[in-house]
Amino acid sequence: AARARGARAMAGADAAAGPGAAPAQEGAELSAVIGATVPTGFELTAAAEVQEKLGSASSVSRDRGKIYFEVPARSLPQVHRLRSVDNLFVVVQEFKDYQFKEKKEDALKDLEDLVKKLPWTSPLKVWELNNSLKKKKTKRKKHNLQSAASKEKLPEDGEEEGTGRDDASQQEDCAQSAAGIEPASGQDTEKTQEAASRNGEEEEEDGRSDAKEEVQAGSGSETKADDGQTSDGGAKVLKFRVTCNRAGDKHSFTSNDAARDFGGAVQEHFQWKADMTNFDVEVLLNIHNNEVVVGIALTEESLHRRNITHFGPTTLRSTLAYGMLRLCDPQPTDIIVDPMCGTGAIPIEGATEWPSCYHIAGDNNPQAVKRAANNICSLLKKNESKESSTSLGIPLDIIQWDICNLPLRTGSVDIIVTDMPFGKRIGSKKKNWDLYPACLMEMGRICTPGTGRAALLTQDKKCFAKALSRMGHIWRKGQTVWVNVGGLHAAVYLLKRTWERAEEKTSFW
Repeated sequence: AARARGARAMAGADAAAGPGAAPAQEGAELSAVIGATVPTGFELTAAAEVQEKLGSASSVSRDRGKIYFEVPARSLPQVHRLRSVDNLFVVVQEFKDYQFKEKKEDALKDLEDLVKKLPWTSPLKVWELNNSLKKKKTKRKKHNLQSAASKEKLPEDGEEEGTGRDDASQQEDCAQSAAGIEPASGQDTEKTQEAASRNGEEEEEDGRSDAKEEVQAGSGSETKADDGQTSDGGAKVLKFRVTCNRAGDKHSFTSNDAARDFGGAVQEHFQWKADMTNFDVEVLLNIHNNEVVVGIALTEESLHRRNITHFGPTTLRSTLAYGMLRLCDPQPTDIIVDPMCGTGAIPIEGATEWPSCYHIAGDNNPQAVKRAANNICSLLKKNESKESSTSLGIPLDIIQWDICNLPLRTGSVDIIVTDMPFGKRIGSKKKNWDLYPACLMEMGRICTPGTGRAALLTQDKKCFAKALSRMGHIWRKGQTVWVNVGGLHAAVYLLKRTWERAEEKTSFW
């Protein structure tokens, strides 16, 4: 009953025959099925970017927040340059309808036995190729960086990959919890053995009452072997861990059970050494009801941290910022404004990806403006340290202002993209009842009638809906994308500016 997408992982070769399969015919090109985690709700946006930049069609997983697409292995550098994906992995095999046994022991034994049957050969080649790309980037980084204080990676194409794995995912998009993601209501979230939301994708809150778990596990034994597996050209034994994400309420086992037993079988099969923290290979076991995907991680930490070096209490993920901007379909010469920019995640992403537009960012908090300015400076320094000695700068200005009295001409702005105060970490729900209608009115004033559009993110949906109902003469609601921000159920509202002239100032309620 299992349909395996990963079985196509080698073009022209029978990759599904297992680890002992014959090598690919000479000249057959190595290809890979890539799995990518994306901000929940923006799966179709990510699929559109993959189609546009890589020419590959994507399928969206039933387990929200993941897409899959097939590319030649030589396209890996372009895959890492995607702006809408958080984490990447190569699919070993996918089972659309995996039949779990009812008894716990039987179900776990099946998972153990699965390890020997999986087509590991091609995905491991893709992983090795990915590693060689990372080594090139590291060498380049050492060559280019003047200061050893910077922890940012400098990939050869200039995409930013973040700051080291250890605490990377502690500062999630809205950083709603620093030590662990707040579980969505009605879900039991079990995280053990250092599983502090490695994927940078929070558990989505979509009404399911399934148990959702994520653990990393490996067998504790310190097996030594030299079976020809090498990592740096020597006879070094690879270190590994297994990360299990499980969602569903019909499994007789926990994520910990699955990761432990699957990890033990992986260790026995490859004679690798288990290491939870300093590992070379991370094997992923994703179980969502009857959908099972086995993969090998290609990113050490989430790509969403690529732009930001100075974080605030509610810094938005770059991938979510990209998704919001893309919804507005920016065109060359558009003026794009983020009137509540915080640390600048949205305008920095915008200026990086849409340099032919002019981006203006502002906030009323001087500390936020300072952080945003520091992030812009870091990005400029990063651009300077690339091989090309000529640095053109970025089309972005940052200003301290009052959201209700913006120093911008009426009708002068094409696009507004902003993360509005949720009333949790910043502001309060009570203040939002005055702030939201005032914001919408002022945004309506500066936005071009007829063609202007806005993408606004908020978790305070009730207050936003009320404010929008009062502003129906200047804003029409289009698409709504439901997203998960730090465990909070939020929404991105795409608004279109009507042709009606906005009043300059008025009473809102």
